[in-house]
Amino acid sequence: MQKPLAPRATGAADAAPLNGRLVGYGCALLAVTIWGAWIVSTRHAVHGHLPPATVGWLRFIVPATMLAPAWLRVGPWPKRGLVPFLFCFFGAGGIFFLVVANAMRFVPAADVGPLLPGTMPLVVAVISVLVFREWLGTARAVGFICIALGVVTLSGRGLFEPEDGAWRGHLLLLCGATMWAGYTLAFRRTGMKATEVVGLIGLWSVLILTPTGLPGVVTAVREGYGAEVLFQLLMQGLLSGVVALVAFGIAIERLGSSRAAAFTGLVPALAALIAVPVLGEHPDTAAIIGVIGTGVGVALASGAFSRSR
Repeated sequence: MQKPLAPRATGAADAAPLNGRLVGYGCALLAVTIWGAWIVSTRHAVHGHLPPATVGWLRFIVPATMLAPAWLRVGPWPKRGLVPFLFCFFGAGGIFFLVVANAMRFVPAADVGPLLPGTMPLVVAVISVLVFREWLGTARAVGFICIALGVVTLSGRGLFEPEDGAWRGHLLLLCGATMWAGYTLAFRRTGMKATEVVGLIGLWSVLILTPTGLPGVVTAVREGYGAEVLFQLLMQGLLSGVVALVAFGIAIERLGSSRAAAFTGLVPALAALIAVPVLGEHPDTAAIIGVIGTGVGVALASGAFSRSR
């Protein structure tokens, strides 16, 4: 009577990793969808009535408040894994946001996707191979090459067309991509839960941004832009500041740094699609080719077609 139990136990053990990967894929897709909308909303905000520091304050006040029970368990700073946490803070906190938001003042939204989330997985892959000796495999290596080709195709016009101040935005976005890669690689090494990391990042980001960001919120409300403040509070604070970061943290835990980072290659395509109805921007032939190349690269680099061990 005991023999039939063995196959069922084995099947359950095999199903657990599969279910974990499916959860990771779902969380990664949720995060990149929110980030695609975040690019469009941030570009609109910094060119409207809200300065970058104000948008950043709205971005981090929600996770600092909502996740207070999580970071209070840890304390104002982690007792262990402090160095990895510092990489996480600089890679996804207030300083990162100021770098990216100021970049959006110089470049159009079409440049942001390829140069920020499109470049980040390539930086992660290079660091993973050179520093951590991670083996990507042929399929995933080809995937990252496809992502690189998609990034070049999508960003070619912005890089080579003469535009006042655009080079500043490009440099800032590449710097932001490198910072974000540091967050992706350091996250699992903090030894903390996603809610704890995101909550602590929000706490320290609010402390840094409050002197310059909070007065901008008060001024915007006084001038009659309260609806825009509420929208940015929802988009920046709740969706991007809590839901996306926690979801991406879960994806890193379930899939690994490189596989989770590969999904961010979808953000340029999602941002381009969202920009059509919101900003009235329609992708041309070069953009469509770049989006297809990036999508194929994401599918390969994520390990979707690799054999299960």
